[in-house]
Amino acid sequence: MAKSEVQFTCQSCGAIYKKWQGRCDDCGSWNTLSEEAALSPTSHAIGNKKGHKSKIEFTDLSHVSDVPSRIKTNNNEFDRVCGGGLVPASAILLGGDPGIGKSTLLLQITASAAKNGVKALYISGEESAAQIQGRAQRLGISDAKVDLAIETELSNILAALKEKKPDIAIIDSIQTLWTDTIPAAPGTVSQVRTCAHELVRYCKTHNTALILVGHVTKDGQIAGPRVVEHLVDAVLQFEGERGHHFRILRGLKNRFGATDEIGVFEMVGAGLQEVPNPSALFINERTKGQSGSCVFAGLEGTRPILVEIQALAAKTAFGSPRRAVVGWDSARLAMILAVIETRCGIAFGGHDIYLNVAGGMKITEPAADLAFAAALISAISDCAIPDETVLFGEIALSGDVRNVPRADARLKEAEKLGFISGIIPPLIANATRNQNSLELKAKEISRIQDLVQIITGETVQTD
Repeated sequence: MAKSEVQFTCQSCGAIYKKWQGRCDDCGSWNTLSEEAALSPTSHAIGNKKGHKSKIEFTDLSHVSDVPSRIKTNNNEFDRVCGGGLVPASAILLGGDPGIGKSTLLLQITASAAKNGVKALYISGEESAAQIQGRAQRLGISDAKVDLAIETELSNILAALKEKKPDIAIIDSIQTLWTDTIPAAPGTVSQVRTCAHELVRYCKTHNTALILVGHVTKDGQIAGPRVVEHLVDAVLQFEGERGHHFRILRGLKNRFGATDEIGVFEMVGAGLQEVPNPSALFINERTKGQSGSCVFAGLEGTRPILVEIQALAAKTAFGSPRRAVVGWDSARLAMILAVIETRCGIAFGGHDIYLNVAGGMKITEPAADLAFAAALISAISDCAIPDETVLFGEIALSGDVRNVPRADARLKEAEKLGFISGIIPPLIANATRNQNSLELKAKEISRIQDLVQIITGETVQTD
């Protein structure tokens, strides 16, 4: 029998130490090491036992298995992020801030799937049955045939899953589960790792689509060991600003679909409502003829999205101007400001700069450089950009405007929403042919100085 030893595990990153210390060397967190029991390694490998034969079955790469049919949840936005629906024998980890609507979303998904004859099971370790039933009544889905249970002990959950044999199983949340084989409190790294491993192993062998809810840290990362994210097939992030009624489901990892795919929801009194055309929703309240405002044709996964970029340049009352950004990278803002000042001679040193992405969206792709630069130039010069114009393009440190992927899809989405012109980087041959089939006419620019001339009408002298 293996001898029990003591180890100290960091509850933030999962790093293991032989003795206690105040600070974790891996993640830098303080007072996160807790004592846990561990098993010492065996004296010899199992595979070296006499008479031990391998039971592993091998196959070659030419063998092609049948593609399993996906489980449709009747929630188009959720199915879109998953790659077309839930795959049997797959595991999904869903994370998000407290109160953002994770439980509401999953309850609606299981209810809509159950109405189509899908056998769904919902196990909660955070709320009572009365709370979940009350939410179901408010959402108008109390008549759905969903099996509900309140349990946190792993062996009881696995026994229930084997008895019920559901098509979809929801575990809310993985941090509340525990097993008596691990002498540690629920939510610790060892408990989360062990419970997640057993649940994922069950779903792989019993053809059940499993969705685990995960808590997040104050930095927005899913709490617990990163090994859980490696175990599951997909990692979804449910995000949104508290002040906005929009919620965005983003795919961070997906073995059965595109990553960075998003689904957009609107929080209403009856729960989360799908937004089939988020571009129209993000720009429908835009003020016409306003300086510092422009529309960016972005790309989230496979979906083109149009969002409004807002910029404000106000004279500073302090020695150090302020730079405030919402929905974009502040380091990227500093780079764009440096390029504009150096290549175009426009000074921002005496102004506070405020940037905002309307609707609570978060933009990460470099294709937004040109739109943000246009908003900044428009704000500092008080010259409005034409309302029916979209922009996209990456800006280099040299001031050159570079091409971005899927320009034709961005322009097609803009034309569908009534835009008639665009300011874009030089297109490649295939994208140029596709643009010629559109009524939207885009002006191609190769330098940021051309952007200044279009907005302000002034020619920038370059060295």
